[in-house]
Amino acid sequence: MPICSEVIKQDIDRLTEEQLQQVANFIAFLKFQSKRRHRQIEPSQLASLATEFAEEDRALAEEGMNDYATMLDLEDRQ
Repeated sequence: MPICSEVIKQDIDRLTEEQLQQVANFIAFLKFQSKRRHRQIEPSQLASLATEFAEEDRALAEEGMNDYATMLDLEDRQ
């Protein structure tokens, strides 16, 4: 079945605001999906990304441990 942009435009003109928002969300999803398919990471980039995220993960884990220790201390006091 051939797609006619005029028919689609007419259908869009009859949508409610809520339906238009859903269409806008779907269009944004399609654009995101299209960009994601065309993006390729070079193998040389993978090592630097892994290093970068590993450092961030360690920092978050250390921060989380401080919170954990504080929560344990509060629990012991109760």
